[in-house]
Amino acid sequence: MRRQLLALMILILLLSIGVCQQIGKDTVKVFYLGGQSNMDGYGYNSDLPESLKTEFQNVWIYHGNPAPDEDKNGGLGRWNILSPGHGVGFSSDGINDNLSNRFGVELSFAKKLQELYPNEKIAIIKYSRGGTSIDSLAAGEFGSWEADYKGSNGVNQYDHFLASLERALNTNDMDGDGKEDYFIPIGIIWMQGEQDAAYTEEIANRYYFNLKRLMDLIRASLRVDDIPVVIGKISDSGNDEDGKVWEHSELIQHAQEKYAKTDKNAAIVRSTRYYSYSDPWHYDSDGYIDLGEKFAEAVYLLNSVVK
Repeated sequence: MRRQLLALMILILLLSIGVCQQIGKDTVKVFYLGGQSNMDGYGYNSDLPESLKTEFQNVWIYHGNPAPDEDKNGGLGRWNILSPGHGVGFSSDGINDNLSNRFGVELSFAKKLQELYPNEKIAIIKYSRGGTSIDSLAAGEFGSWEADYKGSNGVNQYDHFLASLERALNTNDMDGDGKEDYFIPIGIIWMQGEQDAAYTEEIANRYYFNLKRLMDLIRASLRVDDIPVVIGKISDSGNDEDGKVWEHSELIQHAQEKYAKTDKNAAIVRSTRYYSYSDPWHYDSDGYIDLGEKFAEAVYLLNSVVK
């Protein structure tokens, strides 16, 4: 009985410490968006509905500068209020963000999250780069997320992600309101796999292992071992001479489904198979809007499950 009472007192003490640590701080829900070009986003700002064209209230984004593996400027960025312009063509030098005329999933993702988490502060950390693979043997000219693979300067896409994360989370006052921010990472959103499907069957067959390892590393970097992960299932426009853009897409899709099925804190969004394409590789504007909403709904459901 005394041991149970002591254990209860310790638990109360730990909870009290946690509450005290947050006194005077703004609690912020944090989501990481990563992957390759369909995470970059090829939607046109001019196609956005009015509800997504303006700056968001209580939603901020740190968009890490997309860069080749060897580029030391990968991940440079700064916190800004979320607005259109964080699609392909975005860049940052860490002082100024250069917005593009494109958007990705981040806008509709944020809007849906605001509906699901009313009156909550939301922060998005985005680092993605078009054409990148997980497997270093499929990196080509675009880069690799394989943590053990290093380019000539010793950095790659995984390092650029880490740089983005470190700079974002080491910011004490994201919105400049004079109150320190208490960041709570609660979701990883991953849209990638096409590049790993474009090379050999052997590379595609390694995708499940590579994906699991990378998600484990990203979870560890966010210091939440069971943080929910939502995967976007790759699809194929069929816009190629042989009717297939990604030669081994079925193997990647199988690996993504396996990951979502075997990880209790993971889910997969399959609506991508219905999207129209603006070119052989990228969804149209409506596709990105729908995908962002589906990502938000999926990560919310994962966080709602009592573990």
